[in-house]
Amino acid sequence: MAFESILLFGCGNMAGAMLEGWLAAGISPSRFTVVTPTRETVPGDVELLREVPTDRKFDAIMIGVKPQMLADLAPKIEPLAGPDCTVLSILAGVELSTLKDKFPRSAAQVRVMPNLSVAMGKSPVALAQAGLDEASQAALIELMGVLGYAEWVGEDKFDLVTALAGSGPAFVYRFIDALSNAAVRLGLPDEKAQQFALAMVEGATALAAQSEHSPGKLADMVASKGGVTRAGLDALDEDEALSTLMAKTLRAARDRSLEMAREARDEG
Repeated sequence: MAFESILLFGCGNMAGAMLEGWLAAGISPSRFTVVTPTRETVPGDVELLREVPTDRKFDAIMIGVKPQMLADLAPKIEPLAGPDCTVLSILAGVELSTLKDKFPRSAAQVRVMPNLSVAMGKSPVALAQAGLDEASQAALIELMGVLGYAEWVGEDKFDLVTALAGSGPAFVYRFIDALSNAAVRLGLPDEKAQQFALAMVEGATALAAQSEHSPGKLADMVASKGGVTRAGLDALDEDEALSTLMAKTLRAARDRSLEMAREARDEG
């Protein structure tokens, strides 16, 4: 399956960002059709419909609505999800078994977890699937790979990857904000603190992405014994406070994803 025709059911922030990323990468707008009752326009020259077309066939349907809306909206989508169609879902917490239950005739079901950086082709994209053959898996990796770094993940780890790759940007933004605010508290003007913090994180991330060393190793390489950076790292590392906080953060996000999965099963 080459996924040449894709229906986007719902085009909110995430689905819209994915569409922007695909178009920016040079994928033809003719491969996409958007169904949404709320948006007046969509990126590029992509076809925009208000209702699900009843006389069309698609290689894939990507569902981009709120998870709690799936039970009510699935009957509208199901007639198009036949044996030649793959259902893609960017709905947090909605499991493959739930997708199979809602779309029993579909060829395959795939969970997709990106973040908003897909618009720039800079997002991790986690994928979990049921029913795809090897050729279709390769075709989907190619399609999602233009949005950043695409990787298959076992569904038993998908909620954790959702917390890390999907929710992670919010945690990074909070860290940048905290770093900037700390500099302000210590005497740096607000605007300059934010500019320095953003520029620093951008450069550090770019270097880490292309370095042969792990981020942890890079931190130690930057810090000289008895130096300024080591003093700061010692504060971060004290009692493993930062590691403990990050574990707590990811656990909370993962557990909420698991709760949403249970809610989706109950609503079904």
